Amino acid sequence: MQLFVKDLTVIDFSYLCPIRGMVGESWIVDVLLDGGLDDQNMVLDFAKVKRTIKNTIDDVADHRLLIPTACSEVRWQQKGDRVWMDFSSQKGDIHLACPSQAFALIPTDIIDYESVNDFLKKALREVLPENVQGISLTLRSEVLNTPYYHYSHGLRKHDGNCQRIAHGHRSPVTVFENGIAEPKWDQYWADRWQDVYLGTEEDLVSVNTLELSKQTNINDETHFGFHYMAPQGDFQLAMPKQCCDLIPHDTTVELLADYMASTLASKVPESHFKVIAYEGIGKGAIAVKG
Repeated sequence: MQLFVKDLTVIDFSYLCPIRGMVGESWIVDVLLDGGLDDQNMVLDFAKVKRTIKNTIDDVADHRLLIPTACSEVRWQQKGDRVWMDFSSQKGDIHLACPSQAFALIPTDIIDYESVNDFLKKALREVLPENVQGISLTLRSEVLNTPYYHYSHGLRKHDGNCQRIAHGHRSPVTVFENGIAEPKWDQYWADRWQDVYLGTEEDLVSVNTLELSKQTNINDETHFGFHYMAPQGDFQLAMPKQCCDLIPHDTTVELLADYMASTLASKVPESHFKVIAYEGIGKGAIAVKG
């Protein structure tokens, strides 16, 4: 017998890529279970599917930075609950020092649907009942016919997992100028924020003050340093400047929508702008300026 759930959850995360650097992503998860019937004549109660499977997936991958530990460009070490991570990419070197829960260490040389699928299924096999004999996951991106961007960020003031300094989203944006949809502005933001780290100016520090791994060799000419304390611990990150856009406030989707609308209003002061900004899939904020 098979049981399926479409759109079980969405995982919002970032991952390290040797070509693109740090990439924000949002994937939809569908699940298919194979097994015999239990004493309720069910493969698994839908409530337990949502509670057990969704919660496990969210716990091990959502709002984390996914690391391809078999990639030759990765160097990492862990002491207790703290992980130091160094990564080389065509966009520049990335360095982090964070609590271990900020990362998902995946034994692969590249982060893709297949490697993340295997990682998630291994975690799920440990929590499913014996009558569930097989599990299949489908990971997929939202089909978008409009411009979108991939961004990573961290929210130090958030009391949940958004406080992790390197997690992200794949997000569309829709801009109206004087009441009319204007795709050129959608594309402007898609180009500006493609594979970007949106850093809060309040979190900026000199990279020389960061306690990164000993082999780190960077300076303030090439990298921005970000550092903050949050409920989950001490988060430190050094990102190549070319991969960053500095934002003068927090990077919640509400403030990002307002930032986009304000930026456009300053570019074209005679126009009125409405920005519909998404944070991943199916959620976001609307801001109006001008």
